[in-house]
Amino acid sequence: MEETYLLKHPGVKKKILAGGTGPLPHFPPGTKLVFHFQTLLDNFERTVVDDSRLASRPAEIFVGKMFKLEVWETLLTSMRVGEVAEFWCDAVHTGLYPIVSKGMRLIAQGKDPLEGQRHMCGMGNLFHYHSTGFPELDELMRTPQSLIFIMELLQVGDPMSYHRESWMMEKDEKLSTVPLLHMRGNAMVKQRQFREAASEYKEAVLLLKTVQSREMPGDVDYMNLARMIIPLELNYCQCMLELHEYYQVIEHINELLDKHKDCVKGYYKRAKAHAAVWNEKEARRDFNMVAHLDPTLASLVHRELKALSECMKEKYWEEKDVYWNKLEAKDEKEEEEKVDEEEENKDAQDGDEGGKDDRDDKTEGKDWQQMLRLVMLLQEQGKVLMKEKDFQEAASKFKEALDYVDFLQNKVHRGDEDWESLEKVRLPLTLNLSQCMLELQHYQQVVQLNDKLLESHQGHFKALYQRARAHAALCNNEEARRDLAAVEKLDSQFKPFVRQELKKLGENLRSMHAQQNKTYWDATREKWGPGQARQKSVTRGSGDSEEQADDINQSCQTKKEEESDNENTASAEVTEDNGGPDEDSCTLTTTAAVSDSVASGRLA
Repeated sequence: MEETYLLKHPGVKKKILAGGTGPLPHFPPGTKLVFHFQTLLDNFERTVVDDSRLASRPAEIFVGKMFKLEVWETLLTSMRVGEVAEFWCDAVHTGLYPIVSKGMRLIAQGKDPLEGQRHMCGMGNLFHYHSTGFPELDELMRTPQSLIFIMELLQVGDPMSYHRESWMMEKDEKLSTVPLLHMRGNAMVKQRQFREAASEYKEAVLLLKTVQSREMPGDVDYMNLARMIIPLELNYCQCMLELHEYYQVIEHINELLDKHKDCVKGYYKRAKAHAAVWNEKEARRDFNMVAHLDPTLASLVHRELKALSECMKEKYWEEKDVYWNKLEAKDEKEEEEKVDEEEENKDAQDGDEGGKDDRDDKTEGKDWQQMLRLVMLLQEQGKVLMKEKDFQEAASKFKEALDYVDFLQNKVHRGDEDWESLEKVRLPLTLNLSQCMLELQHYQQVVQLNDKLLESHQGHFKALYQRARAHAALCNNEEARRDLAAVEKLDSQFKPFVRQELKKLGENLRSMHAQQNKTYWDATREKWGPGQARQKSVTRGSGDSEEQADDINQSCQTKKEEESDNENTASAEVTEDNGGPDEDSCTLTTTAAVSDSVASGRLA
């Protein structure tokens, strides 16, 4: 046996126990070394600490990859293949052996060697946890000492002969590997091997992110790497879409769009994923963003939105059927229990005139929570029917939901928190019902609904506007103008719509008067009463009531100032006054009064 000291490595002594074969191998960085080892204490008994043969698998390290126990790389690179050697190492080289031994033992047990460790160096974990979990290794931690390693080098691998992990590659090697992974992924996609293609794309992204992590954010190299990552990420997400892994797509695209907010394909793929998991609001938002960023895709977005609406309708009706089946089964069960209870207590209930006999059939057998769920279901169902232009059926849904709300509100005290919450539920239901009544031309019902609504919600914009439209359709001139003025006061930007409604009101009045064969004079007499218009005009002409004339002139001046805001609208109002009565047009009213005075004088 030959004994020698390893040159340039003090504290290490080597003894060859069995010679190897061939010349001393070349060990470039990344070379894989496969070996068996045995660790002994440097004492009289030469106590065995570890033996890799007991684990039924040899150990492996890679040259130049900063193995925790650096001395092992030195020992193994001094050996030939098949050689068995004994190495004595001083305590200065064996301080981290307890950490290495613990990891190998956990691997042999099928456990994660990094389980329970924090992100710090090996010695940091050593002192943080104070124990490895193995008494003999803890003793080596407390008293570092020299160790004996008996090693047998089994294999020296070519660095390019096996699949190398990303941490084993240099920067240039990683960058040259990315295009190969990209091409392999594309080929697998054409073969519809989406799972394998996704793995290739993911590995390429990890390589680029590893290289990018060593660059300064904002530098040219950093930004170039970021642009290289985008198509790989999008390809990976497309594979996940094909594999129906929609939440992974959403997660990856969210991270991508945080850095690249103008990525059209990212928004499109995320929209598809949201649509697949029934996130309608998010899907519509992303589809609209696609059309905004690239107007040439507007037709595609339109088709996708139409398909999304159809899918949401199908899902809604499926869920409705399932919900109703469950609810009906529960109601039947509760009804049976209730019948049994009533039969048992029939004698006691004969003289009791309770509210159960008078309860509406809709609420019979339903508890508070069931009715609330029914209200929400009916509201959503009504909205869908409104989108389909089925206003009659939608109105029936909203009415039924309001019946449940009425019943629940009668069960609590007015002004309580529950009553206020139900009132907030009533508001949109009433407005939707009123809109349906408008579309069905049931204008009187619209007025009644909004009158009741405005009693508890004074000055509500939508209620006022709907009531104004109903009054205009009913030719209630004063009420329509009053509500439209209130709408314009609440929101000055709504002024063009108010003017449009005023124009429609004038057209309605002219049509009504034309159907009734009324002239302007007939409408005026109908408004003021027989002979009253002449008396007013005579009073103005004779000066008997100067105060009343001043009031009329003042109101006329105010009206002229209002009409000067919009010349076209003023013309429309004058036109409608020629066809019917209008108490707000001072110019025509004054002219009519003077004409009546002249006519009265002639008759006299």
